[in-house]
Amino acid sequence: MERMALIFPGQGAQAVGMAKDLYDDSPRVREIYERASEAIDVDLASVTFDGPEDELRKTINTQPALLTASLAAFELVIAKGLTPWAVAGHSLGEYSALVAAGTLTLEDGVRAVRERGRLMYEAGLERPGTMAAIIGLSEDEVERIVEEAREDGVVQIANLNAPGQIVISGEVEAVKRAMDIAATRNARRVIGLNVSGAFHSELLEGARMGLSEVLDGTSFEEPRAIFVSNVTGTAIEDPGEIRRNLALQIVKPVRWAECMKTLLNRKASLFVEVGPGNVLRGLLRKIEPTARSASAGRLVDIEKLSATITAG
Repeated sequence: MERMALIFPGQGAQAVGMAKDLYDDSPRVREIYERASEAIDVDLASVTFDGPEDELRKTINTQPALLTASLAAFELVIAKGLTPWAVAGHSLGEYSALVAAGTLTLEDGVRAVRERGRLMYEAGLERPGTMAAIIGLSEDEVERIVEEAREDGVVQIANLNAPGQIVISGEVEAVKRAMDIAATRNARRVIGLNVSGAFHSELLEGARMGLSEVLDGTSFEEPRAIFVSNVTGTAIEDPGEIRRNLALQIVKPVRWAECMKTLLNRKASLFVEVGPGNVLRGLLRKIEPTARSASAGRLVDIEKLSATITAG
């Protein structure tokens, strides 16, 4: 039996027109969009399919739009009779994973991420910051770099995406200092990211507190599949712990490589990226080149996935 781990993308995977083929083909997907739109009083189909890109890129719109597109794909995956053995999501993608696991309802999930997007944007205005990717250095090397750069302000590791692929986050001058140091320490590439705030850093503490209040008023159930948390990199079942970690995730590093290693150690046999893009499959190849993976973001991908699993 296939041990299928569904992995859900985070912010950055969005594109105008994502999931349009799913929406046009399936009444079930159109119902997903109607329910999600009604929950937050936003026409998510229009924002997602028509844009413009500047409107979709606004964090308050990106987060519910991407969650809904990913869950539209998930709806068609399970309609094929394919049951997830485990789920995980990268940052925002954790909410998609938790809806897929039955921990959150679709409506609660989309309401939570709409508020998350608003809170993160406002925190970015209150305490401005930025992010950068450092390619080709180890976690220990990057940690030493950010320790030096803290002389210029707040900076910390934000994403441990794969071996040699680490993102840092913090105040603008401190991040610039870390980028300069990394360039002198033989980093293969140092790339500034076009973001509206210092996500996964202490600069978003105000957003964490606001999100905690939102999540405290949200019902959480025990997941029906293995759920692996960004904050710990381990599997978590307790709904209270899941709720606490979702709020902490805003200010803590995303331990994505550890999440994937946890699923690999538990003998996941197939990783399926559910939603737009193939970023997570690319990271998986860096973490474990032999891991089997597939996409499920477009109708053609989902049909191919179903045929492959049915054929054994």
